[in-house]
Formats: sequence, C-alpha cells, structure tokens
Amino acid sequence: MASLVADGIRVIAPVRAKDAPERADYLPIKRLEEADFAGPLPRRSLKEFFLPPSEVLLCYRLRKNDVEIEEIPITSPPKVLLGVRPCDAAGIEILDRVMGWDYRDELWFGRREATTIVSLACTVADDSCFCTAVGLGPDSTKGSDVLLAPLEGSFLAQAVTPKGEALLRRQPLAPAAEATDIQKAEALASTTQKKVAKNLPTVPDEMPAWLAGKFDHDVWKSIALRCHGCGICAAICPTCHCFDIVDEHEHYDRGVRRRNWDSCQTTKFTLHASNYNPRSSQVERFRQRVMHKFSIYPRRFGAFLCTGCGRCSRGCPAGMNLPEVVGQLIELARAESQGGSR
Repeated sequence: MASLVADGIRVIAPVRAKDAPERADYLPIKRLEEADFAGPLPRRSLKEFFLPPSEVLLCYRLRKNDVEIEEIPITSPPKVLLGVRPCDAAGIEILDRVMGWDYRDELWFGRREATTIVSLACTVADDSCFCTAVGLGPDSTKGSDVLLAPLEGSFLAQAVTPKGEALLRRQPLAPAAEATDIQKAEALASTTQKKVAKNLPTVPDEMPAWLAGKFDHDVWKSIALRCHGCGICAAICPTCHCFDIVDEHEHYDRGVRRRNWDSCQTTKFTLHASNYNPRSSQVERFRQRVMHKFSIYPRRFGAFLCTGCGRCSRGCPAGMNLPEVVGQLIELARAESQGGSR
C-alpha cells in the first residue's frame, strides 16, 4: 500500500461512513487502515471510476459558418481498486463489451487499462444478493486482476491476469499457501454461496429467448405497478450504462459537449423531438429494464446484464425486489413449459 501511494498510484477501497456504520463507499485512501474490507457492500458500484456521472467529451468554438472542435486529452492516472466485491468487478467486464461493441469508447478503455482491480471473496450476503443465479459467485474472478480470499489474519492472493501478476510482484508476500489454507478459503466461499443461492434459483439459459416472446404479456402491468420511475436502481447498478449527450453553450461562440448518466426509467429518456414517446408509460419503461438485462443483452453477448449485487432492491424507495421479479418470471416460464395457463 505504502509503495503504491509513494509511486503516485491512486488507491480506492471500501470505506465505512463515520456517522453511519451501516453505510460504505468506494473512496480514495492513503493508509490501509482507512479501508473496511468486512463492511457492507458499498452503496455505489465501481462504474463511476470508468464512466463518470458527468464528463466533457469535447469543446467547440463557432467560427462564422464553421465549427472548430477541440478534443479532450485522454489522461488516465494509474489506480488500484482494492477490496472490490466480486459482483462489482464482474460488472466492469460486462460493460467492456458494451463500450467496445460497435464503437470503442477510448475514455472508458483508457481508464480500464490504467486500473488494476483487486477483488475480495465475499463472506457477507443478505436477502437481496443473487449473484449465483446469474452465473457468478462470492469468489468469482470475472473482471478481477487479483482475487483475495480472507483467512484468519491474512489473505490468500490469486493472480487472475498479467496485470494482477505485475501488482503482486511488487508486494512483499508470504510463501505459497498451504493446502489447508486453500481448503479454508473454499469452505468459506461455499458457505456464502449456499446462503446466496437460497434467494433465487439459477436463471435458466432459455430465459432470454422466452422473454423475447413476452413483450406484450400482461405480467408487466402487475410487476411495474409499484415502480416510481425515479431511476435510483439504474444509478446504483454496476451494469446500467444509459447516458445522454448534450451541447452546453458556455459563451456566445463556444461551449462543450457533455456526457451525463441517464436512465431508461425516466419519462423523457426516449422522448423524440416530434414529442412521440415509444415508452410513454412506466410499464413499458420497467419492462425495458428487465428485458435489457435478461433478454436483449444476453442474446447479443451471451451473458446477463446483471451481477446479482442486489443494490436495486436495497435502494428502491418503493420496495421493489428484482430477485422476486425474476423469480416470478421464472415460475411463469416453468408453468408454460408444463402446459399451465398464461
């Protein structure tokens, strides 16, 4: 830790709020003692370190009938994200596919290449966690460069990528772990995994195709009835990535183009200039969120747009619970496959 800070590398880790012990956030630290690796899941995910809530993409200046564009230099200071939950690390890998799909977002990938992610196998889980249902787990290495497993008074370190190997080489490490240490770490992960698995059964591989055929199903009206459309679920989700781009005039002849987080749950997100809105009701907007996570993205990229972190359920002011929603859809699919009523 000291050598990283001395080399000018920014270190970010979970830090518990002094005035609210039940709350934690990913924050920059100078000393390891500032971090709390056994605390609650941080309120916000990691995505803001790669996709800031608001950022300038370019500057422009009007020259009579021409527009002069000034590119924003891409600077990505090196940083280490330490003690990250595996569900948050997985979210970054999921977003890599979006940011590099039909257009390579250099701002995103510049920050990605400058960042090393050290995740910590999860030992705490509550009723909102369901990472095992979407193909992950408390000790998943997806998106991580190094995975740490907690032991009594120490950690078992596993390099996952060459970037992770490079980080471990600069740290003074104890000799290789004994077989008993590995068994203890696996047993701890297994205990957490069993607890999480009780919250939601595994989402079937057939779910994306099944959902694609249920666009006009009446179930959406009953599910979306409680949704306020506030967009908190999207803001704290590690994989939601909707944004808006606006031109802001700062002077009569110049301004900036800015990218701001947005959410498919807000009324104006899909409002056309003609005043037509293809998702004019909250039923349509909530359906879009579920469809995107469990049908649209999986059919394009072969994985769910969800890490099962449960933040959306914990943060929802209406008490909506995504594991319950997905569980209801799974039951509906099963009933149909068995010849039940729709």
